[in-house]
Amino acid sequence: MRRSVVILLVVAAMVMAACGGGAPAAAPTGGDAAGKTVLRVWSHQNPSFIQANESVIAKFMEQNPDIEVKYEQFEYDQFIQALQTSMQAGTEADVIEMFGSWVCSYAAGGRLAEMPVDVMSYTEAQELFFAAPLGGYYCDGKLYGLPNEFNLEVGGALVNPALFEGKDVPYPPVWDTMDTLREQAARLSEFDGDTMVRAGFHFVGGDGLPFLLLEGILEQGGSYFAEDGKHFTFDTPEAIATIQLLMDMVQKDKLVDPVLFNAETNQPYDGFFAGVVASSFIGSWAAGQGLVNYPDFEFDYVNTPVLFGAQRKYAADAGWGKVVSANSANQEAAWKLVKFMTAEQANAVTFNGVTGTIPALKALVENPQELLAKAPWVEPTFKLLPDGQYLGNVSDRDKLFYDIIYPAILQALQGSMTAEQAAQTIHAQANEMVDSAQ
Repeated sequence: MRRSVVILLVVAAMVMAACGGGAPAAAPTGGDAAGKTVLRVWSHQNPSFIQANESVIAKFMEQNPDIEVKYEQFEYDQFIQALQTSMQAGTEADVIEMFGSWVCSYAAGGRLAEMPVDVMSYTEAQELFFAAPLGGYYCDGKLYGLPNEFNLEVGGALVNPALFEGKDVPYPPVWDTMDTLREQAARLSEFDGDTMVRAGFHFVGGDGLPFLLLEGILEQGGSYFAEDGKHFTFDTPEAIATIQLLMDMVQKDKLVDPVLFNAETNQPYDGFFAGVVASSFIGSWAAGQGLVNYPDFEFDYVNTPVLFGAQRKYAADAGWGKVVSANSANQEAAWKLVKFMTAEQANAVTFNGVTGTIPALKALVENPQELLAKAPWVEPTFKLLPDGQYLGNVSDRDKLFYDIIYPAILQALQGSMTAEQAAQTIHAQANEMVDSAQ
């Protein structure tokens, strides 16, 4: 995921959440019969995450024989439910693996403990971690945890060499400008009469469209937040220009048919591996997942150009990390574990190397040899990481992305709205969401 960089990805582990279940356990007792401090840790059930966490936890207990860590996992949907119900009852674990974009909502409800400054100050954390992932853990001037990974959804595309053959398009492609991408990707689209049977460049995803909109706004020097930091400003020249660019890629260049290829039908990931998409704009996670799920499918992951200007500016979710419950009876030990699992370089290498995720810790990019020996495919993302900023407190991220931004831009791409109408719709509905939540 870097300018003019193309790599054949090599990754051993990057898998989707598995099925299973569990139920919230009883509240922590604080110690066992042997006098040890007992910590409970919760996470969702992702096999590679579990493997990484178990390895680091075992190392922690070896170095801290007076602390016993009990690690429990939940199927993803049940994990969300367990957090919501147990935190009200005070029965949650001491340490919780939480997605960074959720943290401020739980912190605002008084459910999370503030990180003590003698463990790590925010200034110290800024020195250690990239701004985008750390931003999700910093709420109203207080630090509530630390990230394990950098969640990146921009800057790259899956490309299928077999579908470039005979199209007079260089492979692997070097898409250094949007003009180059648009001109070459248009040749990759295929039709049966007026019906598109293969998309040249599929970008109409539930995450893709919202993140493209935000990137376009930021790269033109705009902001999607109003002055109060809570409401939105989507009815702007920058937003309209971004939506119009996406419309031109559909309606003029015919890179993708948004009726046949969208977030519901022939999704960017599924359509690509079904062979009906030559290239898909998608987060780097898709490459690792594809290598696991489609080991015989030949593909590469290449970088895509900035939308406007010369420097990429983009918003990113805060990725998975670790927080401490406000109800924990073992705050000192819990924060010791959080710091051990996230901020110590050797343990961060274990987590990012096993899970195939992009590091949140700057040291792994500054001294990448050990991580790249485990997950060499992440290297092209490295130069992008300093340019990202945290998405911000957008009230309800999923509603904003999937129920407001995506449907409005999709209608514009399909020709039932103008760019101006789409921007006005997003602006009105996003602010209604904020007002209804207050």
